[in-house]
Amino acid sequence: MIYKIEIENFHSIRDPQVLDLRVPASAPRDSHRLASCWRGSEERGPKVVAVLGANGSGKSNLLRALSFTAWFVAHSFASPPGSPIPHLPFNDEVSPHTPTRLKFWLSGSNDPSAFGLVGSEECPYCYELAIDNGVSRTVISEGIFYWPVATGRKTRLIERFEDGNVKASEAFALAGFKRALDSVLRPNASVISTLAQLNHPIAAGIAQSVQSVQSNMYTEKVELEDEDVLRGYADNPELTERLNQEIQRIDVGVRALEINRGTNGPEVLFRHDKLAYPMPHVFESHGTRQFVKLFPLLEGSLATGGIAVIDELDAAIHSMLLPEIISWYYNPLRNPRDAQLWMSCHNATLLEHLSKDEIVLCEKDHLGGTELYTLNDVKGVRRDENYYRKYLGGSYGAVPRIG
Repeated sequence: MIYKIEIENFHSIRDPQVLDLRVPASAPRDSHRLASCWRGSEERGPKVVAVLGANGSGKSNLLRALSFTAWFVAHSFASPPGSPIPHLPFNDEVSPHTPTRLKFWLSGSNDPSAFGLVGSEECPYCYELAIDNGVSRTVISEGIFYWPVATGRKTRLIERFEDGNVKASEAFALAGFKRALDSVLRPNASVISTLAQLNHPIAAGIAQSVQSVQSNMYTEKVELEDEDVLRGYADNPELTERLNQEIQRIDVGVRALEINRGTNGPEVLFRHDKLAYPMPHVFESHGTRQFVKLFPLLEGSLATGGIAVIDELDAAIHSMLLPEIISWYYNPLRNPRDAQLWMSCHNATLLEHLSKDEIVLCEKDHLGGTELYTLNDVKGVRRDENYYRKYLGGSYGAVPRIG
């Protein structure tokens, strides 16, 4: 679970923005909406994070920061040598000359050698990244820090400095890899991604764990290709079975997704309750196709206890279906490993189904910079008030200004 974020000079986010999702101690203890920030912690955070705000306020850039960082940690070694890190600073005269800074607090294994193993004892972790925004856009510094249960003190797991030097704790066991790392570490690649390529066991475990971030948002919003998605269903009968269980229950008019093995490869068809013959996917509604595209991302996070980052989840999905989707994350049988959903949306009616702990608001200041805050940051908001009505009335900010 990600429970705190700091972002500075990243796309539309100019000034440092801090989102602390840890809920007040007074939040209901019996709520399935909340989970421990790390296993055994008294501090809790939301399993669903919904980001609302006007068009162009920066909602997608918050999600982009999550997806970009997950990509950078796990996959940046695959970037071509010499290519700039794919992000942008704020678009003014000053920001291109100042660093981009990203920090994420999340749960991780108390024993670094067991990172990603199910059931291991957990403690807080923080990943930090600073990027120079010159022509080449390269790493200034990078680090992973944690707070072991035994001491409760911030401890360096691994830290990289501007000169390329890397230091690590004894628990990280870097010694046998240091010479190889010094020869291949590039200024546009993560030290974790690089060490994972060198088969460093802890780095590989961290990279594997980070890959549990399922997203339709990278440097840009990704419109998943139908052929790739349908091929994924054809290659994974269990995923197809789980999809069919859901589409029968939520009544989108489809009884089942069927896969026929033909001479030209798998053919994917949709069987409807009242139609004589199954229909090719190209004739399905945009909303049905969108649900089929997003389902693997949602199901993947629920299966692994990972994080789904979905930009504009409500773009083509009916407003009555959205509460059903987010309820999957509340259900301990459907979500036994406390997976987390981060989503941006415009449909304010969803506020009728959310608690104040789950709502992040986004608006732009007078200079065009994005400001982020949670509904818990707004003074005087009660748990029993009508968030939908008050949001549309402008009580919380982050609404379009017309006229």
